[in-house]
Amino acid sequence: MKTFKTAESVCAGHPDKLCDFIADSILDACLYKDKSSRVACEVMAAKHRIIVAGEISCSKHVDIRYEVRRALQKLGYNPYAFLIYVFVHKQSRDIAGGVDMSMEARNGDTSCYANLGAGDQGTVYGYATNETNEYIPLPLLLSHNICKRLDTVRKDNLIRGIKPDGKAQVTVEYADGRPRRVKTIVVSVQHDKNKAPDVLKSEIIAEVLHPVFQKFPFDTDTEILINPSGRFVEGGPDADTGLTGRKLMVDTYGGVGRHGGGAFSGKDPTKVDRSASYMARYAAKNLVAAGLARKCEVELDYAIGVPEPVSVSTDLFGTQTIPQEEVERLLREVFSFSVVDLLEQLDLKRPQYRKLAAYGHFGREDGNFRWERLDKVPVLRDQAVSGLRAFLSHTRTENNEKRKGRLLR
Repeated sequence: MKTFKTAESVCAGHPDKLCDFIADSILDACLYKDKSSRVACEVMAAKHRIIVAGEISCSKHVDIRYEVRRALQKLGYNPYAFLIYVFVHKQSRDIAGGVDMSMEARNGDTSCYANLGAGDQGTVYGYATNETNEYIPLPLLLSHNICKRLDTVRKDNLIRGIKPDGKAQVTVEYADGRPRRVKTIVVSVQHDKNKAPDVLKSEIIAEVLHPVFQKFPFDTDTEILINPSGRFVEGGPDADTGLTGRKLMVDTYGGVGRHGGGAFSGKDPTKVDRSASYMARYAAKNLVAAGLARKCEVELDYAIGVPEPVSVSTDLFGTQTIPQEEVERLLREVFSFSVVDLLEQLDLKRPQYRKLAAYGHFGREDGNFRWERLDKVPVLRDQAVSGLRAFLSHTRTENNEKRKGRLLR
């Protein structure tokens, strides 16, 4: 059966991604000075104004305006063309109390795993598919790579006259659930007013699309739309107000996997919106890489101040190679989802987040992000074999007992 899937990505200089990058730059600066920092930072960008607001508790001083200007310059904007407003206060004592001492610890549990509670309630999802080597949907991977390449050719002057704001969208045709061909490519990029549209189109096809689509080429029937609005001179925060957390599908799985609703950027890892999403991805990716399913979605549900998830479940979309109950048993035995373990196993207290502000948080091979490792694959495979033997033995025993019961009747 023929189906189509579409996903988009945006360049690092897109107004929303600019805000994500600023927020995560502030977070990294706080974690660099104090690994126990509590950060919930929101950023808005509009018409030469940057507004930073939220709750930040850090034992050392962080120059927020300096971090904003450095981020603007990094993404190709004039850092002194913006007025910067800062409205930041410390984390609420009520929230901090639940995070620093969990409900279990307040009730007398002295184990190390009881000391830290979730920073908020929430449902998060992790997803993986084996249709790409990065274990993310192909349309999303291609869209990310287009935007990454657009940023590279701008910085390296391989295409002159383009600016930081831009986006891409790819539609892939699937046959029986597997990618077959590229149906449509859409690229929009900000440019100088004197840039000829036909020149821009030919340069983008040559310098961006051909390198990106080497492994999965587009064909003569692929529809290619370059700046389909006709003109994209005014861009960035001058044209479109930016805000943290408005590109959730870009950050995650392109709309193929579900999303719990909480954004990532500007949040320290005690916020399970971020940290538990990374752990859910880690589990889903390793389950798929181990060959236990072609697609996997892991759902984790947390309550504020409680260290363990209140619920853990999976959706394998009918692609599992062993019984679903065996997959869920392995999920609980091989992975730990307590807040303390999220932070320790994935090394989430180190500064690393500004690198994730563009091109998605998953499927990344350009950094040492522990949730992208496949180190659980061997143990999953070994335990799957042992568990399957036990499952089959138990099933045979049950069937034999049923046959004996029928004979006795």
